[in-house]
Amino acid sequence: MRYQIDQFQNGLEKLNISISENKLKKFICFYEMLIEKNKVMNLTAITEFDDVVKKHFLDSISLAGSIDLNGECKILDLGTGAGFPGIPLKIVFPQLEIILMDSLNKRILFLQEVISELNLDKVTAVHGRAEEMARKSEFREQFDFCVSRAVANLSSLSEYCIPFVKEGGMFISYKSGEIEEEVNQAKKAVHVLGGEIVKVDKFMIPETDIYRSFVHIRKKQRTPRIYPRKAGTPAKNPIH
Repeated sequence: MRYQIDQFQNGLEKLNISISENKLKKFICFYEMLIEKNKVMNLTAITEFDDVVKKHFLDSISLAGSIDLNGECKILDLGTGAGFPGIPLKIVFPQLEIILMDSLNKRILFLQEVISELNLDKVTAVHGRAEEMARKSEFREQFDFCVSRAVANLSSLSEYCIPFVKEGGMFISYKSGEIEEEVNQAKKAVHVLGGEIVKVDKFMIPETDIYRSFVHIRKKQRTPRIYPRKAGTPAKNPIH
């Protein structure tokens, strides 16, 4: 099947990114696997190629406009779902070491198929809940960046994500809409967890009129051992 890829390439150009034919083929293969699997399990409500390009691929990759991803670093994509932003970032920046983590094993099994089919290395899909995985020494405070497109309030999301970030590293939350109030309400939680909100990057996803924000939270000191609290607590009772 032929796809209209001009919009994708134009969007990448706006992010100062050009990709090889081989990488483009990987994106198309990922799209086809996503749509096929979506017939039997709920991975995404967005299924048209142009929409997936804009709302999943370009949205994921737009992180490159906010931080330098050209070096080697270790990234955790928490609550990765169908592999966003981790898989698009991995295709474009193959040198990155990425862990994709999700609480639903069916999604992880799908992502393992994607990793194998696209022949991606230095990327692992891991099944587990953040509240439990953040207590394991192989994950706690081990990452240069934790990124998440998960839909959760920033206070709760910070409790899930900051414990994974090493001192000096960064948690970056993908957010949409007006977020000033949410950011202000999260300041106490971020501080308690050892972090500091350093900036909010607002931008428009290339080739769209969709506004997004990246909330940059720097890890200044180790997260107290009591965090994250037991399963369900961060969402029900955010730190404030």
